[in-house]
Amino acid sequence: MSMKIYAKNLSAGRFICVIIVALSLSLSALTVQAEKNEPSIDKVAIVNGSVITGEEFNRELSQVKQKISQQEIEIASPQLEGIRNEILDNLIDLELLFQESRNNGIKVEKEAIDSQMKSLKQKFPNDAEFENFLSELKLSESNLKLKIKKGIAIQELVETQIAQKIKISDEESKVFYDANPDLFKQPEQVKASHILIKIDNGADEAKKSEATKKIKAIQLKLKKGEDFAALAKEFSECPSKNNGGDLGYFQRGQMVKSFEDVAFALKTEEVSDIVETQFGYHIIKVVDKTPEKTTAYENVKEDLAQHLKQEKTKEEVKIYIQKLREKSKIEKFL
Repeated sequence: MSMKIYAKNLSAGRFICVIIVALSLSLSALTVQAEKNEPSIDKVAIVNGSVITGEEFNRELSQVKQKISQQEIEIASPQLEGIRNEILDNLIDLELLFQESRNNGIKVEKEAIDSQMKSLKQKFPNDAEFENFLSELKLSESNLKLKIKKGIAIQELVETQIAQKIKISDEESKVFYDANPDLFKQPEQVKASHILIKIDNGADEAKKSEATKKIKAIQLKLKKGEDFAALAKEFSECPSKNNGGDLGYFQRGQMVKSFEDVAFALKTEEVSDIVETQFGYHIIKVVDKTPEKTTAYENVKEDLAQHLKQEKTKEEVKIYIQKLREKSKIEKFL
């Protein structure tokens, strides 16, 4: 764990999004007003008279199953039952928060919804791709706008009723910093460039021999004093060639082991012998090295205070939801 956990310059909107994500698997508690004699099969819960539909629950469950499937994880029946219950509880919690936002007079302007819709659409190359995205989620555009509306309302509720009231003192931040020194250690890093001649998986001996000749010819040019970056741009078969082979800074565990072992063993400005990995043949040049160090408190205290505020807000939101549950009428049909 490193100081990367403390996001820098978080906007208010993004900060509240962190809270909402912590509360739920997604912002999607679509509800309709309950009608008398409505068949129970059409709903999984009623929250203060508003229905959470079976359709919405199944959509959430389907998305979670898909994510689990992509990770190639097998789920036993008891685990699946736990996931189903968690999804339902998340949907109930979001509905409670949305209802409370209305109780507090929070209104979402159409312009705010349209702005988020526009931002979302811009992430897709064309309208067809956006429609495919909605289709995969089994959502209509109107339902998506409702989700966005509820998300904005909940964000404002959490911000005004909870987050704004939480203050983190410098003393609290310093106590956390002193108690968790490992969180603020920056590991040794290397800044390196490389030249790569690829070898495809299953390449025969002739192709390997051809690649070997290429990398040795480049090595000879380097020994004659030719510029590393210029040779990388001309001969390297890695996308980094456009930057003269520059790979930037990296720490152990971020590169293939055989590559990083050589890189970390080299001195600054030293060029390696030919290094073989599963990608092919490399020549590595180390440009800079930074030793392990601990980030000073003064350099992290603002980000640390923001992180501690996020954590405290998440805990306060849980308490807030529990109080809402205690005074609400919640019926489950799952």
